[in-house]
Amino acid sequence: MKVFKFGGASVKNAAAVRNVGEVLNAFEGEELLVVVSAMGKTTNALEQLALAYFEKKENKNELYKVVKNFHDEIIKDLLRVGSANTYNDIENLFIELECDLETIPDKNFDKVYDQIVSYGEIFSSRILSAYLNEAGIKNRWMDAQNFICTDNTYREGKVDWDITNNLIANKLKPIVKKQMVVTQGFIGKNKDNFTVTLGREGSDYSAAIFAYGLDAENVTIWKDVAGVMNADPKKFADAIKIDAISYPKAIEMAYYGATVIHPKTIQPLQSKHIPLFVKSFIDPSAEGTKVGVSKEEEVHLPTIISKGNQLLLSISSKDFSFIVEDNLSKIFSAFAQHKVKINLMQNSAISFSVCIDSDAKKIAQLIKTLESDYTIKTNEGVELLTISNYSENGFSRFIKDKKLLIEQKTRNTVQLVVN
Repeated sequence: MKVFKFGGASVKNAAAVRNVGEVLNAFEGEELLVVVSAMGKTTNALEQLALAYFEKKENKNELYKVVKNFHDEIIKDLLRVGSANTYNDIENLFIELECDLETIPDKNFDKVYDQIVSYGEIFSSRILSAYLNEAGIKNRWMDAQNFICTDNTYREGKVDWDITNNLIANKLKPIVKKQMVVTQGFIGKNKDNFTVTLGREGSDYSAAIFAYGLDAENVTIWKDVAGVMNADPKKFADAIKIDAISYPKAIEMAYYGATVIHPKTIQPLQSKHIPLFVKSFIDPSAEGTKVGVSKEEEVHLPTIISKGNQLLLSISSKDFSFIVEDNLSKIFSAFAQHKVKINLMQNSAISFSVCIDSDAKKIAQLIKTLESDYTIKTNEGVELLTISNYSENGFSRFIKDKKLLIEQKTRNTVQLVVN
């Protein structure tokens, strides 16, 4: 039994969906669970729609039409005109979303966000499932929310592993053994029956959750790149593919910003020794990258991970007290309260600096909480570089013509905050 995950780029238009069909055709007869993300940039569009709905903006209906028209064009190009039931099923989903947009929004934006943005995965999985059936690749569409159960932490749902594992093993596994199943990434449901998303780009994590419950043979994430690269090929022309890496190395790379794998994906797989393959849907026959080898088998290439859209926040006490246990406790409590994740931190006697994702809303709330007791300074638009297995001379080229704000070193890794 295998789990395949296809991201937004792999289903961004009708031609891409047809290509997914060709990839799946090569695995005829296999026991397969297919996890799919929202199409193209749909999540971004639905985020705008969720905000407009929450803030009761006049452009709400226009944003809705953009999302609907995008999917309508794909359906028109992809599915037969005579597919009345398929068209009706998908049209009913849009009617449901349109009705939701006419209600009074909940006061909790994160909850609103999850109810609106989650439609992207529902749309894409319905369309993919319908196309595959028409193309002779028989499958059954199923709602991921019937299996992945979470707490009430909207936009960052924490999985109830006992309930989820039981549902997947006992309810879903027998179905996958009989036929291919197409489902969604990114979403689950809480005990109050509301949709909860698993975090931005969380479809990889969904694939790992399903693989854990299914005791899958392996997981494959299909990307538009050859595999896990030692640097972002869009930024570094000399980037090359890493053939094999260990679970710990993959966790480290994902945590520090390697976008090819979601940070939470690896640990459920590691706990059951389920290999993860990252392969190209453009060239499915290519080897790709295997995640889950021993450290002895690991290919030790120099790696550089660039995480942009960062903000450097420097905190110092107004009363000249040291930034030690009592002040650190207050500071960390504020970060936890506003769900602000720290990507890098550095502490001195009189100041505490952190590099964080530049989320204007969360940062404004965080600063408001802290500024009564602390002086806050910010540097916007900075970049966090995490560089491993490079010599001192080797990584200096990455910071040429850039201002170095923070540098931290361990035995074989250096992290730099630059602008």
